[in-house]
Amino acid sequence: MDTFTRLITDWYRQNKRNLPWRETSDPYLIWISEIILQQTRVDQGINYYLKFKKNYPTLIDLANAKEESILNDWQGLGYYSRARNLHFTAQFIRDNYDGDFPSSHKEIIGLKGIGDYTAAAISSFAFNLNHAVVDGNVYRLLSRVFNIDTPIDSSEGKKYFQSLADELIDENNPANHNQAIMEVGALVCTPKNPNCAECPLTDICLGKMNHTIDSLPVKSKKTKVRNRYFHFLIF
Repeated sequence: MDTFTRLITDWYRQNKRNLPWRETSDPYLIWISEIILQQTRVDQGINYYLKFKKNYPTLIDLANAKEESILNDWQGLGYYSRARNLHFTAQFIRDNYDGDFPSSHKEIIGLKGIGDYTAAAISSFAFNLNHAVVDGNVYRLLSRVFNIDTPIDSSEGKKYFQSLADELIDENNPANHNQAIMEVGALVCTPKNPNCAECPLTDICLGKMNHTIDSLPVKSKKTKVRNRYFHFLIF
């Protein structure tokens, strides 16, 4: 397990992307970035993050803003419930925590719009708490490195991968470990045509040894495709 962490963090130090939210440990700004990045590509999310940072530099600024203003700044990202949840949660923290972002994982995960992954990300990146992140990149990376064919969208799979991620995390520097494992998954262990030649884990990757990389990760639920027909009337 120490080897796993050493390999990914060494690679991360040399190859990480310079992303603006990595320049801060402010839980408010990290929270903003994580909500924006839900269902959004990193390259698209950067400008929105910078816009929100400029227009709402503090949590109180966001809480006191009009919803119309927030939704207008969110325009183009879609899934507007994310913006409404941001506003609601900012007001909740203002009214119940005197505007100070809660610092415990239990309190963070109890906030509206924050699930397991986002709570782990904020907890580790802002407060260096020992909580492992598991997103699509992490599922893919772990399934390949450890040659796991348990479906990642099953209850069993979600519990198994979370347990494995918790076991692997570097307790001395969980923030760096979490950033590193996601970055390797995003930039190297990609869904298609992974760059195994540049992967820091290639020598210990069981998926590569067993030639199963292309079939991992496994999903049990196939997306249902249905035809939909629309009639448009133009006046």
